Amino acid sequence: MDEFDAGSVAVGEFPVHELDGRGRAGYRRRIGFVFQHFHLLPALTTRDNVAAPLLPHRVDFDKHERARELLAAVGLRDREDDLPSQLSGGEQQRVAIARALVNDPGLLLADEPTGNLDSETGLEIVQLLLDLRAERAMTVIIVTHNPLVAARCDRVARLHDGRLRDDVEVPRHIPPDEMLARISRIEP
Repeated sequence: MDEFDAGSVAVGEFPVHELDGRGRAGYRRRIGFVFQHFHLLPALTTRDNVAAPLLPHRVDFDKHERARELLAAVGLRDREDDLPSQLSGGEQQRVAIARALVNDPGLLLADEPTGNLDSETGLEIVQLLLDLRAERAMTVIIVTHNPLVAARCDRVARLHDGRLRDDVEVPRHIPPDEMLARISRIEP
């Protein structure tokens, strides 16, 4: 979304930096965003919040049916007519995740998706993201300060003062508790 004045950005082999403004806008529609602050519209039902990114676009499917399916996928099948104020923080984050999936993205970017949640609910949200990643064959990038969240991921890249400090692939055979201990021992 930000303009850049130097360098290049490639996703896979695709040179995103070569796109003009309209091309970048179209490309962004293939990326899902989950924010720390849920950014749900308070006057809209959960179903309408999920469908909202589709409203200005012509699509070849029923927008509200897609929203219903996604709410079911994140465990909120019976909450589609509720307003955000009627939901817990974890439920609101699930709505935000469903909304991020509405365009069936190949890439999901999650910025501190557990930052406003208690630790148990936060780990449920991380597991939901990992399950959705597997079901939908998409790439999920999670930005977090929480080592418990990082320990659940397949790969951990640490930034320090704007520079890549570590980039570690997490072996699948290492339990999250052991990975947490390893992450905690790394110097900042």
